[in-house]
Amino acid sequence: MKNPTDRRTFLGAAATAGAFFAGRATRAGEAGKPALLGGEPVRRASFPGWPRTDARDENNLLEVLRSGRWFRGGGDKVNQFETAFAELTGAKHCVAVANGTSALTTTLSAIGVGPGDEVIVPPYTFIATVNAVMLQYALPVFVDVDPETFQIDHAKIEAAVTDRTTAVVPVHLGGSPANLDAILETASKRKLSVVEDACQAHLAEWRGRKVGTLGTAGCFSFQVSKNLSSGEGGAILTNDGDLAERCYAFQNNNRGRAVDSYNFRYVGGRATNLRLTEFQGALLLAQLTRFEQQSATREQNAAHLTSLLREIPGIAPAKMHEGVTRNAYHLYMFRYHPDAFASLPRARFLEALKAEGIPASGGYSPLNRESFLQAALDSKGFRRVFPKEVLDGYRDRSQCPANDRLCEEAVWFTQNMLLGTRGDMEQIAAAVRKIQAHGAELAKA
Repeated sequence: MKNPTDRRTFLGAAATAGAFFAGRATRAGEAGKPALLGGEPVRRASFPGWPRTDARDENNLLEVLRSGRWFRGGGDKVNQFETAFAELTGAKHCVAVANGTSALTTTLSAIGVGPGDEVIVPPYTFIATVNAVMLQYALPVFVDVDPETFQIDHAKIEAAVTDRTTAVVPVHLGGSPANLDAILETASKRKLSVVEDACQAHLAEWRGRKVGTLGTAGCFSFQVSKNLSSGEGGAILTNDGDLAERCYAFQNNNRGRAVDSYNFRYVGGRATNLRLTEFQGALLLAQLTRFEQQSATREQNAAHLTSLLREIPGIAPAKMHEGVTRNAYHLYMFRYHPDAFASLPRARFLEALKAEGIPASGGYSPLNRESFLQAALDSKGFRRVFPKEVLDGYRDRSQCPANDRLCEEAVWFTQNMLLGTRGDMEQIAAAVRKIQAHGAELAKA
């Protein structure tokens, strides 16, 4: 008598059959004419939207609205979020602020970066990293990137240090940590502060520790596109209690935490108002309830997508440093090499991807070459602070050839695309293969 088929065997067989027919359908789709040339697109459905909300977000906002306690000084939502975020990341202290730029500005001010100083930054980052430095009338010194990881090239940092250098701001770009072992070693040797720009790296880990907790301080953004969002918002993590108090005072008009109405003592030096509101604190508390699950989904889908794209000549998914134990995948990044696509230009490749139903971006342009830098250096303030020879030699110091190449090769997918299914990842890969198969036609059209 034959053994009856058990449930596990049946489901395994069904899955195998489904994968076979899905594979045949995918390959058939790849063989068709590119959508950009009038063919049927690989995908018609939208990717998951962002931000995501449910009843918890609405209830938290209504609670604050009805309480009349909209300011963090009279409410408890921001305080609750600071406690929760510190516990989640393993940091001793958290200070919530108005946005990620505010987190960087507050931290640099609190550690004493000021006029005449230099701060090491990567050229492959959002402008906020550099703006925060220049607001201190300090000079951003660009250190080239490692194109394979998209991160700052840690091996080139020490050569950029001068007697003016006070801090290094490594950016965990796209959610993948920079090489913190090497950066922290160099910083310790040269007595520099390390301000981790983790604005895109919520829950990312370096050797099992959350980023933002290994350096002097870590800065986060909760802008609407970020993996943890309140529309706008930011936070600073640190294990230094004195630094946490200076950060709090800076973003609170020089008032410390323990104040009573207008009977308070001013602390610190320069300061401003960069406070987070109770509404944003309430949103963040609700968003935290889904945060870990969403992060795990991104990781799983990114791993599957990498396994698919790695098999396509001319596509090089961003590598991670050996110490990365978790990638936050705010961005899924890879390099595109047109030689493997019949010399199809990247701009045309991106256009073809979009036509196939796969939205993508070419990422950043070379920040170190932007005109705003020279405009700032020509300003009266910078000319008064820095010697002429320092400013005149700035352009030569700011050459980053590896970054120039990366900016011509990079392709990004946004984090919400990784919240879909494995099938979505397979459609992305199918679209890339389809474009490659028709690269010559697309290049001529």
